[in-house]
Amino acid sequence: MKKLIYLVLFKTALLAFTNVSALADEHTEGVKEGKAIDACPIKLKTNGKCEGEECPYQINLPPMTIQLPKQFRLIENTLKEVKNLKDEVNKLKKSCQDCKLQADDNQEKVSTEFLAPNREVPTENSKIEDNRVKELQIKVKKLSASLQNAKKQIHLLQSNVEKRSLINMDNVQSYVDSKVENLTSFLEILDNRCSSECPVRQSSSAIQLVQRDCADYYTAGMRHNGIYKVIPDPKNSSFEVYCDMESMGGGWTVLQMRQDGSINFNRTWNDYKNGFGNLSGEFWLGNDKIHLLTKSKDMQLRIELEDFNGIRQYAKYEQFYVANEYLKYRLSVTGYTGTAGDALHFSKHYNHDQKFFSTPDKDNDKYLSGNCGAYYSSGWWFDKCLSANLNGKYYRQKYKGIRNGIFWGTWHGVSNGLPNGYRQAFKQVKMMIRPKVFVP
Repeated sequence: MKKLIYLVLFKTALLAFTNVSALADEHTEGVKEGKAIDACPIKLKTNGKCEGEECPYQINLPPMTIQLPKQFRLIENTLKEVKNLKDEVNKLKKSCQDCKLQADDNQEKVSTEFLAPNREVPTENSKIEDNRVKELQIKVKKLSASLQNAKKQIHLLQSNVEKRSLINMDNVQSYVDSKVENLTSFLEILDNRCSSECPVRQSSSAIQLVQRDCADYYTAGMRHNGIYKVIPDPKNSSFEVYCDMESMGGGWTVLQMRQDGSINFNRTWNDYKNGFGNLSGEFWLGNDKIHLLTKSKDMQLRIELEDFNGIRQYAKYEQFYVANEYLKYRLSVTGYTGTAGDALHFSKHYNHDQKFFSTPDKDNDKYLSGNCGAYYSSGWWFDKCLSANLNGKYYRQKYKGIRNGIFWGTWHGVSNGLPNGYRQAFKQVKMMIRPKVFVP
């Protein structure tokens, strides 16, 4: 029981603290007037006899003050004006009743000597009453304007409250995504500025056993194709990649390989996130790994394609970057040169740059009527839906029907094909990256 009383006293003391300034003013005035002021505004007294541990107590709390918006002050002034107007109307009503009684008393008197002076009195009274009526009319107009202003202020206050309480979550989500995107880019820039190139690490005499990418291995003297272990971000674990040390100056980190159709690329979001396949054959390195590789340095992309007629062409992009999973592995690719054509920037409606990654079980594309990943049985940076898809089904010869195979929209002869004609098939496709500043 005592613990309960102490808890109540503690909570009431907190409430009383909010009114300290008002009580201090009352204390000052009380001292001036010579009044006795209690030290504590909270009074606790018994209210009956105790029965066992149960004792009834009565607590007197101080008054609380709540500050209302200024619009309520306007309403208060308006109500005072209404009260004054009501008093004026009552006085006018009483005056009119007195005039009526006086007129009834004088109705039977016809003496001209008596009526002559009395005619001036009603006239003067009438003028006075007219002036009072005019004054009342002016007050009524002012009061009406005041009421209209108060109404507008109340509506404005209500509208502000509604705007604060009714929040459009879509706009909030879009705003948060943009802020997180900017923050992510900024953090990645900081990571680039202080990674293994920090002065403290440069002064260390320790030998770097694991390189950031295949270009570092090439610079260190490795010249053979094969599987190497890299660690592009020291805060993350190392992982294996396939390095092409012979093609076009070497130093290439391979992201994707298609050569025989041994691996099914119709996979889930998690498969494309972590990677799948065999680094010595067909594989997708993994979106998380691609993000770390393209985050650590400014990377260029090279795509090599070969069809079953032995025709080989390539597409090279000077800037290639894949965002993190929170940003749905969004693709950034610019600066095309090559012989295969720029299928990644085919047209306004088929532009893969700045598009999110989609899979058959994760729809992030711009096609409103369905999921491009499910329709074309692969994971890719789809638009509405595609002008390029290097993760499509592997066909060993030309095929008909849905263009769900490996596709590059600017390949020779593709634009001239009939809608129901044969689709181009590719024998080998390879995607690989290396730093823009790399010098063979």
